[in-house]
Amino acid sequence: MTRREARAASEGRARTSGVSHRGVPESVRIGVIAIALMILVRALLVQTFSVPSGSMQQTLEPGDRILVSRLARGPSIERGDVVVFDGTDTWGKPAGSDSASGPRQLLNSLLAFISLSSGADYVKRVVGVPGDHVVCCDVDGRLTVNGVAIDEPYLYPGNPPSTTKFDVTVPTGKIWVMGDHRSASADSRAQMGKPGGGMVPLDDVVGRAWVRYWPLDRLGSLTPAPALHDLPRPTGAAPS
Repeated sequence: MTRREARAASEGRARTSGVSHRGVPESVRIGVIAIALMILVRALLVQTFSVPSGSMQQTLEPGDRILVSRLARGPSIERGDVVVFDGTDTWGKPAGSDSASGPRQLLNSLLAFISLSSGADYVKRVVGVPGDHVVCCDVDGRLTVNGVAIDEPYLYPGNPPSTTKFDVTVPTGKIWVMGDHRSASADSRAQMGKPGGGMVPLDDVVGRAWVRYWPLDRLGSLTPAPALHDLPRPTGAAPS
């Protein structure tokens, strides 16, 4: 091979160095792999969600973005946890979730795809786990769980624990959930007349919300409410 031929061959290799043998640019292949890994991680380990409403104020504000651990599901869900669950088969889509149109609807669809959201996701606080007897309210207007009155410092300022009276026992495999902004939350109380009596199947829980990462000035962990979390499970209650 002459010197000129060798130089031409070298230049040809340089032009194709970023292209696979099938003509797919290396950068595209890397991008596809990265997206696949991201989706796998979010499907198995952690997902991101945007808070759509004020039902969890002031713990969560509309537009807050949270990370949800998919490892914390099923029997590991505890009373007091903030959880995200899929209401597709129970409560349906939240009111107003289909109100966006045009570019905003496209953006919402893109965000839902990235976060693997079903479009019928809710974020609420777990107030009752399997076997719990949850009542509203006692003579002092407080929520009781298994006969113990609960102080709820996370409630939206000025909100009573509930203006809806209820007396429920949580069945096996279900949870009872409520928003922290009780007067603005269509939670288990609002679903009592539907099949399931307002209970959420543990199998529908996406995971436990563990950190609020956006906006940055609201960065912080979402720890279980001690007043609820520290209560023992009722004697003989099945965990799931």
